[in-house]
Amino acid sequence: MAKVAIKYDNIVPYGGIFYAMNEFKRAGLDKLVDGRLNLRCANYGYQYSDIMLALFCIYLCGGDHIEDITTILNKYLSTAPDARIPSSDTIARGLKELSAMSIAYTSKAGNVYAHDPAMKLNSLMLDMALLLGLLKKGQGIDVDFDNEFIPAEKSDALYSYKKQRGYFPGVMTSGPLIIGIENRQGNSNVKFEQVEELTRMLDNIEAHGLYVRMFRADCGSFIKELVEELFLRTETFYLRASSCADRRQMYEQCKDWRHTSVNGQEMDVTSFEFTEFLSDWHLRLVVQRTKMDAEQGERFLPGMEYMYRAILTSDHNSTEEQVIDKYNQRGACEKNFDVQNNDFGWAHLPFSTMEDNTVFLLFTAMLKNFYQYLLSKVSAIFPGIDMKSRLKRFVFAFIVVPAKWVRVARQWTLNIYTKNRWLHYWTIFNASYG
Repeated sequence: MAKVAIKYDNIVPYGGIFYAMNEFKRAGLDKLVDGRLNLRCANYGYQYSDIMLALFCIYLCGGDHIEDITTILNKYLSTAPDARIPSSDTIARGLKELSAMSIAYTSKAGNVYAHDPAMKLNSLMLDMALLLGLLKKGQGIDVDFDNEFIPAEKSDALYSYKKQRGYFPGVMTSGPLIIGIENRQGNSNVKFEQVEELTRMLDNIEAHGLYVRMFRADCGSFIKELVEELFLRTETFYLRASSCADRRQMYEQCKDWRHTSVNGQEMDVTSFEFTEFLSDWHLRLVVQRTKMDAEQGERFLPGMEYMYRAILTSDHNSTEEQVIDKYNQRGACEKNFDVQNNDFGWAHLPFSTMEDNTVFLLFTAMLKNFYQYLLSKVSAIFPGIDMKSRLKRFVFAFIVVPAKWVRVARQWTLNIYTKNRWLHYWTIFNASYG
């Protein structure tokens, strides 16, 4: 029978987290956060940068609740020199302090819808992306916009058409980066006040020296006033056009269809000049049709054997196939929602009100962007990590490694207990404190 010997030593199982903590400060994020959000405490106490870093550490160590900082991680993270690790209660209080009043909109029918634009934190999110080099001033960016329903049995969460209570934030992304969030109550229709919502996001982008090269969104953004805004403020846009009887009749009467294939899918394609509104702007409607198969119904009414999908665009230079392919690439933005829900806490909102949870959504979105920065650093030389690595892989490959802080010759050094073949890479990342 094997013997067990229990020995106490100050060894940390999450040695890689100290590299992330060091990068947070080395990049100057602590100064940026405290400069934009102001000092939380004049003398002794935890600043907002301490709260943000602690929240980041929870998820970068594989946790999924704020309470993990107290029950699991504090005894490990606090071994670092000059570590400032707040409790879960302090993190929660600090996040709540940053919440702002939401905007109450009243519809023509008299219904009230609450939106929380959180402009200060949205501005900070872009400031961080610029500081980390994830975005650069003067850069043209491709952006996607979508609404993500987050089920939440909270005290103020309202019932949605998704047949659940929760929130319905509008999220703007650029590739893997999140660049804008406006939270909404679950009862809010995605089209309601979306023009004002997206105008705020575009203003924020432009205020940070960026411009939108390409904009993509689903049919929830097929709004005349929004099309006007996008035509003037983007190079090209691609919007899914909603279905209607008049347009379907136009499609069915058209004889100028061309058979083609896009990403392995067989279809017929054609283009129309869009004249339903803004007719003098010469917008283009790219339409695809696919034949319904037997599994979708054995009998069809005359003219109903095709499924039609249309894209409204200002792009007149691309072929129909290229327009469809460009629009379809927006599907990658939905991966960001999966990552946020499963890796960065959106599936476990910690607070009881929409305004407090908006702060949490934005902080964890900033963590997603910081994670992209870490991946760019680590994947450059560390085997087993690439820019598409999900958080669990990153945690097991890089974060979970035994380590111990020791003080030798008046200098702090992080000892990494690992195999020789990893020594070279960890030597590069070894952070020393005087």
